[in-house]
Amino acid sequence: MADRELRFLAYVQHLAETIGHADRAGPLQAYCTGLLLPGERKSIEPMAARLAPRRVGAAHQAMHHFVAKAPWDDTAVLAAVRDWVLPRLIVWAPVEAWILDDTGFPKKGQHSVGVARQYCGQVGKQDNCQVAVSLSVATATVSLPIAWRLYLPKDWADDPERRTKAGVPEEIAFATKPIIALGQVEDALAAGLHRPAAVVMDAGYGADTDLRDALTRLDLPYVAGIMGSASFRPVDYVPLPPKPYGGQGRRPSRLRQAPGEIPASARDLALALPATAWRTVTWRESLRGRFAAVRVRPAHRDADRGILRPVEWLLIEWPKGEAEPIKYFLSTLPERTPLKRLVHLAKLRWRIERDFEDLKQEVGLGHYEGRGWRGFHHHATLAIAAYGFLVAERAAFSPSGRRWRPNAPGLPPGFAPRGRPAPA
Repeated sequence: MADRELRFLAYVQHLAETIGHADRAGPLQAYCTGLLLPGERKSIEPMAARLAPRRVGAAHQAMHHFVAKAPWDDTAVLAAVRDWVLPRLIVWAPVEAWILDDTGFPKKGQHSVGVARQYCGQVGKQDNCQVAVSLSVATATVSLPIAWRLYLPKDWADDPERRTKAGVPEEIAFATKPIIALGQVEDALAAGLHRPAAVVMDAGYGADTDLRDALTRLDLPYVAGIMGSASFRPVDYVPLPPKPYGGQGRRPSRLRQAPGEIPASARDLALALPATAWRTVTWRESLRGRFAAVRVRPAHRDADRGILRPVEWLLIEWPKGEAEPIKYFLSTLPERTPLKRLVHLAKLRWRIERDFEDLKQEVGLGHYEGRGWRGFHHHATLAIAAYGFLVAERAAFSPSGRRWRPNAPGLPPGFAPRGRPAPA
């Protein structure tokens, strides 16, 4: 048996310690193996056919029960994946960031848990899909999802009949994506994960002021995408004091702005910067862009506060040839942070796009065909587990080396998954 096969067996045995009954170890190994095998589809029936061509029905039934029915804990398995993979990653480079993101899975029907017409990053527009929120840890070169949860739209969360059919747990209530993401961050801190240099997120999360404020309360710096319409005050801005106390009721505490004084948008600030403020920065291999970074004081809802918001970095990306800037980021990294470091962390989000691409193309993250909450999360957990083994192997050896695949018998003659039309 090859060394990698021995490591894979040891890895699966490590994961099996978290799933309870010993009779689940076999389906766990089979499912992870099936996800790593080549094949167009990584749904249960094609995987069963590749793994056990002489007993497809029995293998299919065992794997389906393990994923769709068995009550093992996704969080515990993901923690086991993290505990195995992370030490192998940080041998070469430290964890630099925790990255918040989500990914969508286009769906044609209406019955899969959480499916709704919403923005789907995979197709780049509003579409019928499921969306899951993730937290990943990232070094400069590799990353790994460590938390995963389906976003349940409000019409799903408030529909008892659909919840029951899909097996949505009673404790799962409606939560926005930023709230789900914050819970994942809090769980990572509670698990004792080493604090990152920054929490990195795109504007879908960074534009949420409450999420940024919560990260600051947790003493976690961030590099957060924001919209060009976000508003800012000058660093030396001095507001008017609260209204004089009239002697009755609560003493006024809200700060006031002078008549006619309005905050400036990120876009306006960028357009007003001199040419000398812009620098060309190489941020990955041969990729480079034109950036500027200035210190600003966020003004969002500052009229409702008794104190000004702290000064932060506003990072702006404006490629040559574009009529105006294309991206804006807000960061609580220290004042002396170099521009190249700001850009490096802001652009580290590309790792997650690569993760989702590999998870979907290599290990079939989006191939689950069931409709229930448990099956959706179990399949995703096992896809992340399979991907985690690949990440650990690539970290230990040359990333450009030949990708490992487990050995398995071929498909049975004439096999075609159910639902596929027969050849003409």
